[in-house]
Amino acid sequence: MNRRKFIKTAGAAGAAAVAFPYLLPSGRLFAQTGFRMANHVVFVLFAGGVRQQESVLQRYLDDSQGMTGVEGNIMYNLINGSAPDQKIVYGTDPAVGPAGSVPIPKLLNGSETFQNMGTYFPELYATSAGHYSGLNTLVTGNTAFTQGLRQKPLYPTIFEYARRHGGLKATDTWFVGNGINNSIPLLNYSTHPDYGAPYGGNFLAPNITFGEDGIEHISNAKVYHPQEELSPIYKMKYFLDNSFASGGASLLDYGIQNTEEERESIREFIKAMFIKQAGGQVAFPPVSDNGDMNNVGWAIEVMKWFKPTLTVVNMSSVDGCHSNFTGYLRSLHRADHGTAHLWNEIQQIPGMAGNTVMVIAPECGRNAFANPILDENDWGAYDHSDQNTRRIFALMVGPGIPAGEVKGNATTETKVGESVDCVPTIAEILGFKMDVYGTGLLASNSKSLFEYL
Repeated sequence: MNRRKFIKTAGAAGAAAVAFPYLLPSGRLFAQTGFRMANHVVFVLFAGGVRQQESVLQRYLDDSQGMTGVEGNIMYNLINGSAPDQKIVYGTDPAVGPAGSVPIPKLLNGSETFQNMGTYFPELYATSAGHYSGLNTLVTGNTAFTQGLRQKPLYPTIFEYARRHGGLKATDTWFVGNGINNSIPLLNYSTHPDYGAPYGGNFLAPNITFGEDGIEHISNAKVYHPQEELSPIYKMKYFLDNSFASGGASLLDYGIQNTEEERESIREFIKAMFIKQAGGQVAFPPVSDNGDMNNVGWAIEVMKWFKPTLTVVNMSSVDGCHSNFTGYLRSLHRADHGTAHLWNEIQQIPGMAGNTVMVIAPECGRNAFANPILDENDWGAYDHSDQNTRRIFALMVGPGIPAGEVKGNATTETKVGESVDCVPTIAEILGFKMDVYGTGLLASNSKSLFEYL
């Protein structure tokens, strides 16, 4: 081949490469632009409206109930600080003694806390004062809340970004929700025309799938005769409609596009989980007396089976603070317990151990002043609507995360970062931050939390 012919041939090949770029299975045109800090991220949507005073500021009953000096840290796996030594109501119920008077033992070893092991943002700004809009912010990195509670996000979620720009398949991304109420199942993908269901994450509501209805309709599933057994058929239909309903239409109609191989893996997973459940072998936390703790246990099973690149785990039990402050303290204490258990279990999963970053943040805070509702201890309850609700925190721990770093100051209300920053943070960890920035679909003020370090 002479030089002129070589140049002509090479030029044609180059032009073809530009005109017909290689399409990855995810639909992206080229490999992601960044490098991964870790191969797995677990994003904990922490607890459902956490008041800054009882969490970060460790004031316990001092600030909330006017009990001067009754302070202490009830999240001693997450952050540094000594537990309260008076009026303990947040623990478990002993055989003898007042209810809740035995705090749950710390699960992280020795003096380890997430604060010491990772980077702590004690005063983050929550861009929303509501639960659904707050969760929407955490998973989209945007503040568009014009849609109603029964509508999907308008902007892409972290699941869609991860799949489209990270080249992930459906079973690499999971949203483990603790129920199907309050639009939780709607957050696994958006209605954005460039993203949507083809890039959505798998959603699992364990308390439904593995609850009483699931045990009845799925665990021993059989083929029903269409004429002689209409009643169980309609019961099954009702169960599925209520388990998977989304915005008035069934997710089964336009849902996540798992391959046949992935579908088979999901079927085998569900079958195996019913067996584990029957044998009492699900990886629940040591204290699993509320829905959040059960959700943590099932999330661990999802990770053991699928080794997802991205797992989002939702908690919400502290939302009981609207009417029961004592119950709120107990749920907050358990959220800390469950998060530590989740971290410890990840370190036992081959492929995820030592290769997983955990990001933790509540969707909103709570009011500065109590509402009129009193609980069994005559303690005032708290809603979420004022500026105090905009005060939240965040933690990151895992490979590549600076240890012992603290950014911001809750005592002086010096804010560093916002809740919209969680999406680009996860994108940076997984190596496609610039791709996400390039979409122009994040909130204008959104940036990775690493940019504050």
